[in-house]
Amino acid sequence: MIDLTFDRVSKKYRIYHESEDGKSPSGLGRITRRLRGNWDDFWALRDVSFEVERGEALGIIGQNGAGKSTILKLLYNITTPTKGRISINGRLAALIEVASGFHPELTGRENVFLNGSLLGMKRSEIRKKLDSIVDFAGVSAFIDTPVKRYSSGMYLRLGFAIAAHLDPDILLLDEVLAVGDAVFQTKCIERIKQLRNDGTTIVFVSHNLGAVQSLCDRVFLLRKGEVYRSGPAIDVISEYEHMLTNMPATASSRPTDVDATSPVHITSVNLFNTAGQKTTMFATGDEMRAEVEFMAHEALDDVVVELRFYSIFHNLHSHFSTESDDVKLDLEKGRGVVEFFCPELPFEPAAFSVEASIRRRESDFTQHLDYKHATNLHVTKGKPVNGAFHTFHTWSLKTDLQPDVIPLNAPAVVSNVD
Repeated sequence: MIDLTFDRVSKKYRIYHESEDGKSPSGLGRITRRLRGNWDDFWALRDVSFEVERGEALGIIGQNGAGKSTILKLLYNITTPTKGRISINGRLAALIEVASGFHPELTGRENVFLNGSLLGMKRSEIRKKLDSIVDFAGVSAFIDTPVKRYSSGMYLRLGFAIAAHLDPDILLLDEVLAVGDAVFQTKCIERIKQLRNDGTTIVFVSHNLGAVQSLCDRVFLLRKGEVYRSGPAIDVISEYEHMLTNMPATASSRPTDVDATSPVHITSVNLFNTAGQKTTMFATGDEMRAEVEFMAHEALDDVVVELRFYSIFHNLHSHFSTESDDVKLDLEKGRGVVEFFCPELPFEPAAFSVEASIRRRESDFTQHLDYKHATNLHVTKGKPVNGAFHTFHTWSLKTDLQPDVIPLNAPAVVSNVD
C-alpha cells in the first residue's frame, strides 16, 4: 500500500529585486515592481517523483538549499506545488518545530494539553498519555511550573515528548534529533524506531547521516531541487560523503573570540601518517599524528592546546584537549610544537574540518589566545564502522596462567624547538 506519492512535483518561488538605488520600495512601489516583472524565478524543486510504502522509512539528504525543507512543506500543506500531484493516504503528523505552540505563561501540564490539541490529539487521549509524556521529557518535578521558567533543553524535551506520543500513519521528521543531550537523543531515536516497527510511515530529513542510516530503509539525495540518487541508505550516504569529501576546503564559520594582542600564535597545524608523511587522507583505524606549531612571544604558564574536528555541517564531531587529559603546559618564549598522537583514528568515512586553539585554562570554550582553521581531514573506509565511529580497543582472554595486558594510549607530547 502506498502512503505518499510525489508525481512530477515542481515548486517555483519568485525572487524580487531591490530598486537600483538599493532602497526598499513603498507599497505602491512594490506593486509597480511586480507589474514590471523585476524578478527572477527560482525552482526549489524540479520534476521530483517518489513513492513511500506503508511502514517504510524514507530518508532525504542533501546540502542546504537542495530542496529538502520544501518537500516537507509540501507534504504538510504549508505550501502548494507549482506543478505535479501529491497524494497522502492516512493521518499525517510532523515533528518539525517542536514546542512551537507553547504559551510561556502556562504550566508544563497546561501546555501538554494545549500543544497536544494543536497537534490533533483528543483531550481524553492526552490525559491517558500525560504520565508517559512527562516521564519521557524528564520534567516531572517542574510539570506545574510555567514553561517560561524552563531551561531551553527542558522546553524542547517537553515539546518533543508531546509530538512523539502521536499515533500517526505518516510521520515527518526534520532535524528533531538535535533536541537535548546525548541521552535524550537516544530516547528520541528509540521512540522513532518503535513507531517504525509499529508500522508508521516515516519521512526523515536530516544532516545527521548516522541517524538517517540507522532509521531509514531507503534514501534519496537531492541536488539543486532534483533527485540525484536514490537507493539503499548505505549506498546513497556513501556516495554523498564521497561527493562532500571532494569539495574544496572552506574557511571556518565558528564564532571565536581571539585576543588581538595575543602573546602566542599558532603558525601551522599538520597531520602525519604512520610513515611520517604529511597528509590529509586517512582511513578509519589508521594511526595519526598532529603537530600544532606555535610562536610564543613571552613565557606562558598553564595554557591549554585543543584540536577540534567539525563535520561538514559545522557540528562539533570530536574535541581533544590537554585540559581534559590533565596535561599541564608551560610554554617558554620562542617557537615550539605540541604533538597529538592517535593510535587508531576513530572517525567514520567522511570529511572533517580540523581546527586548533590555544587558550588559558580558566577561559571558556570560545575564548582563545589564538585559533586556527588548519585543514580538511578526509577519512576513507578502513576498519569496519557499524555506527558513528570506531574506537581504539583490545581483546584479551583471562586464564589462570596469564594475566590481562591492557595497552595504554600514548600521552600528548610537548617539545620546544628553540
